[in-house]
This record gives sequence, C-alpha cells and structure tokens, in this order.
Amino acid sequence: MKKEIKFNADSPLLEKIDAWKNWLSKEKRYSAHTLDAYTRDLSFFINFFEHPTLDFLARMEIRDFRRYISHRAAKELQKSSLARELSVIKNFFKFLSKKHGIKNQDILLVSQPKRAKILPKSLEPSDMLDLLEQIFEFSKSDWQGLRDRAVLSLLYGSGLRISEALSLNFGDIKQGQNTLLIKGKGKKERIVPLMPASIKAIEQYVQTAPFDFSKDEALFFGARGDRLSARIIQRQLQKARTYMGLSDNVTPHALRHSFATHLLSQGLDLRAIQELLGHESLTTTQRYTNVSLETLQKEYNKAYAQNGK
Repeated sequence: MKKEIKFNADSPLLEKIDAWKNWLSKEKRYSAHTLDAYTRDLSFFINFFEHPTLDFLARMEIRDFRRYISHRAAKELQKSSLARELSVIKNFFKFLSKKHGIKNQDILLVSQPKRAKILPKSLEPSDMLDLLEQIFEFSKSDWQGLRDRAVLSLLYGSGLRISEALSLNFGDIKQGQNTLLIKGKGKKERIVPLMPASIKAIEQYVQTAPFDFSKDEALFFGARGDRLSARIIQRQLQKARTYMGLSDNVTPHALRHSFATHLLSQGLDLRAIQELLGHESLTTTQRYTNVSLETLQKEYNKAYAQNGK
C-alpha cells in the first residue's frame, strides 16, 4: 500500500495545491495514476522546506531550487526521475502564475538534468505515460492538446507510423471495434490493435475540436482546418521531451519502436510483431531485439553488482 501523501504547508498553500490537483484532473484531464504521481512528486518539494507559504514560494531564489535539487540528487535518483520531479514543480508554479497571479521568475532559470546522449529509442512505460500528459501543456488550446495526445496514443498503442496516423479518416475509427485496418507502405493492409486508452483519447479530442467530422474526411485537423501536418506533432513532441529532460531520440518513430519493444518484452513472437508493424522483412523487425537484449544485459549487470557487495 502506498504511503499517504501529506503536505507540510499552511492553509492558503494547501488550498492552492487542491485547486492545482482539480485543475489537472478536470481541465487537463490527467489520469488518476498521473495525478497521484504528480501529487507525490510535489510533496517531496513542499515538505523539503519548513512549513512553506505562498509568499515563500513567490520569493524563492534560484539557490533555493538548487538546494532542493542537490538534496534529491543525493538520494541517488535516476536523472529521469529527477527530471520528472522538476517538470512537476514547474507545472505547479505555472499553475500559480496562470490562475492566481503568483509569479516566480527564478523557476524559469532551473534547467532540466540531461540524460546520457546514447540511449535506446525505446521509452520506459512510465516516461510514456508522462509524455502523454505533458504534450497537452504545449498546445494553444484544449482541443489541440487532446488531438496531440490522441496521435501519440496511436503511435505507441498501435505501433503506427506518423504518416499512417495522420492519414486516418474519421470513418476509420469504427465504434465498438478494437482493431484498425491500416494501409501502410506500398498500400499493404494490416490489422492493428486499437487500445481503450487510444479510443478514449480520440473521443475526447473529437468532442472538443471545432470541426464537423465526416467519415470520408480527416480525423486529425490542424488549426486552419486542413489535415494535420507531421511537422506539428514533431514540434510539439520536441517541446515536451525538452521540458521533461528526455533524449533527442524521443521522436514519433521512437513511440512506434517502443510499442514493438514492450510487446517483445512481454513475450510476443517476433513474427507477430512483424505483422503488427507492417514490415516486409523479419530482418527489419529483428533490430528491435537489440534494445531488449541490451536492457536485459544492463539489468543483469546491475543485479550482479548488487549481489556481489
């Protein structure tokens, strides 16, 4: 059972924390899992200081933030975990500024810890969940944020190429079905899974987008009503990964790569993954095993080192 989340803060600050959580849940539509993780991460920050107030947060200097970062880094957190915590703190300060006029310019000077340059393209599932939430933050409107989240859900949940996702028409998403018929390279057709999370993300986008959808027209629109460009998704993903401290390797293709890698780690046959990805050759699919083998070797070495102490 998880430890109860408590905040060592005065009443006005507690009220703003509750308002922030409600904002994430109702307006930003964050999942219960993500909301719990964000709340826990913020509690580490708030509880580090002695009974902080809203006025204290507004007056914090860069050295105060760095003192907290040093404290957390001393806990031997992975850079990915520390980067996520910092993104949560920035999110809270952004909320205070946007909704309540409580501003702190020094938070803008806090940089995200960079991960190692050489990384496998596959994302950790926890990073993927955070990315789906964070992509919403960098859109000009709610419907665009929901659109971007829906696109990423398809890349990761169904293993689509970015071109395949953006070429979908509204009529391709058939109610009550949990699969999609995709026309890939060379007009080759394949069946891919349509995950419940992706269906929900698409439904939320369609309900809020200012367009009249028809079955033979685009599913994903740009701001001007044209079919959505891949460049827009690439740009939004770049903003989100920079904010989260993720590698430059986190691209739309990396989400498709992660889809295959995670299926492989769950024991799915390589031939089946080949079909889901729409690869002509098994050799093309084979490269996905390299990431899993490297990850397995890394975990083995870590376990061996710990047992040898």
